[in-house]
Amino acid sequence: MSAGRLLSVLLMLQSRGRLSAQTIAEELGVSVRTAYRDLTRLQAAGVPVYAEPGRRGGYQLLDGYRTRLTGMSEREARALFFAGLPGPAADLGLAGEVTAARLKLLAALPTGLREEAEGTAAVFHLDAPGWYREPEPAPHLPLLVEAVLTRRAVDVRYRRWRAPQEVSRRVRPYGLVLKSGTWYLVAASEKGVATYRAAQVLDAALSDELFDRPGDFDLGAYWTSYLDDFRSRRYTGTATVRLSPRGRERLPDNVAPDVVRAVDATATPVGDDGWCEAVIPTESTRHACGELLRLGVDVEVVAPAELRRAMADTVQVLARAYGLMSSDESSSDNGIDQSTAPGR
Repeated sequence: MSAGRLLSVLLMLQSRGRLSAQTIAEELGVSVRTAYRDLTRLQAAGVPVYAEPGRRGGYQLLDGYRTRLTGMSEREARALFFAGLPGPAADLGLAGEVTAARLKLLAALPTGLREEAEGTAAVFHLDAPGWYREPEPAPHLPLLVEAVLTRRAVDVRYRRWRAPQEVSRRVRPYGLVLKSGTWYLVAASEKGVATYRAAQVLDAALSDELFDRPGDFDLGAYWTSYLDDFRSRRYTGTATVRLSPRGRERLPDNVAPDVVRAVDATATPVGDDGWCEAVIPTESTRHACGELLRLGVDVEVVAPAELRRAMADTVQVLARAYGLMSSDESSSDNGIDQSTAPGR
């Protein structure tokens, strides 16, 4: 039973008066039988729901009955969106408000619904950051939240990857996005709408300038378009590789999902030992070399020659570092014996 759906039924009856079970079912996308069951559960929880028979009948609340959300502040109302996201709420400076809003919501519910809501909250937890990395500190995030909500421009000093690495500009925040534990600011400036990593904001100060976000701006649609554009710019080439069965199993833990999908789409068997050959997208020779070396002997680069040489050169350096070959020792194809290479 969904406590959230029961609360929706209660609020619908409170705000709209008499409703048929058919109307409730259509509004919530459930069957009429489920709507009847929800209404029965509300009655059992102590909510004064009664049925009015007849053609124009339906279900309604006893006159004068209201749920009470007492003393909820503006910040607590904002925090309701993050009631199930304790980590992100803390990042935004709303941890206390989320707790207070949750307690007030629970207090306003009848006993039966309150117990069900508390039981549901006890068995779900969201941990947004990805594995193998620490969450990024973004000390200016609460100020950016204030700017987004009050529509005030912000003067920021920002560190980026290309030169000049530090830039200062005034931006008009349109929204914030949480992606795998990392916060991004979507904002407009004199250069157009752009995406800024919140952790890279070195300084920020609210200005007195007020602005209106364009009425046709859709944050979700913008983010989807941004990701598509990022992927198209990220990969600048391709490589042909051979993978052992174990190497293919280890792919998801060592390379980007786009590479895994490319292997699944293009893999063809090579020989009778379970190896396969596939074409994968690459960002650069250096980046691809670093990623593929994580797979060790379970991968062989077939092409391009530049990436194959980079892999072989790195293996030679490692071999010398571990005393496995002298600095002047060499063999054909940068130290790779083709007769014993994997996948041959």
